[in-house]
Amino acid sequence: MSKILVVDDDLSIRELISDLLTDRGMEVRCAVSGEEALGILSLESFDLILLDIMMGGISGIELCQKVRDSVSCPIIFISAKNTVGDIVGGLGVGADDYITKPFSLEELSARVDAHLRSRLRSAAPFTPSNIIKIGGISVDADARTALRDGKEVELSTREFDMLAYMMRNAGQTLSKEKIFREVWGTSYGDMGAVAINIKNLREKLDPERKYIKTVWGSGYRFVGHSAYSEGGGELEER
Repeated sequence: MSKILVVDDDLSIRELISDLLTDRGMEVRCAVSGEEALGILSLESFDLILLDIMMGGISGIELCQKVRDSVSCPIIFISAKNTVGDIVGGLGVGADDYITKPFSLEELSARVDAHLRSRLRSAAPFTPSNIIKIGGISVDADARTALRDGKEVELSTREFDMLAYMMRNAGQTLSKEKIFREVWGTSYGDMGAVAINIKNLREKLDPERKYIKTVWGSGYRFVGHSAYSEGGGELEER
């Protein structure tokens, strides 16, 4: 049984989401504020968090920033703020997805299912090896840690999953659509999340852009000493 935390100061939204997910066999906890959610998260773990942005006191953005390093489960913002800047900002603070209000119950259910499936897959052992090392970057699937030049780098759940996927497929040009489908576990959602996570990975692990390359018109490629011989597409070197 998946365990979901719903954080929203609107009673009707909380009840709507809670009834939907409970009817689908999920365990649902609700919080009316960011402060209450912090207290719950200090005592319990969840498989997914649905989080409103505009709340009194601690906003959804602030809450996501506070818990992102300690909470590994997917976080989905649900908000009436629907501009491109709002969505990019939400994904930029560590959320895994963003749904705008008003939303359909079918869309919400599909997004929740996709993230839960992705979480289950990411918990499975990698093959053929649980440790992947290319150049100065390595990932350990069992410990879910990433190292750069031997020093651990803190990554969000989605950033780690994307890094591991790209390193397992080093040398291959991966389109945004393919990355989204394989890492998020669905073809339905905001493809812009791929670019946001690429940007975050570069800032944290690859500021010189030695490893994560943009292949113009095609997607992205993770390269290393053993991958430079791969052809196809013009690499960005900036």
